[in-house]
Amino acid sequence: MVREFPLSPLEKIAREAGAERVAVSAVKALREAMLEVAEQVAADAVAASHHAGRVTVKASDIKIAFR
Repeated sequence: MVREFPLSPLEKIAREAGAERVAVSAVKALREAMLEVAEQVAADAVAASHHAGRVTVKASDIKIAFR
């Protein structure tokens, strides 16, 4: 799994959500949580594309997987 995801965009997300200060440990925890969710969504999207008889994952597969 990819672990080299930049922290600064995640800190910006937290600040835009209303946080005045964000600890580095919180941003790292957010990164881990987001990567776990993204990995599951991607796996479900691949399954959806295979079910549809395709090898290409489309945006619609991602949307279905995220629901």
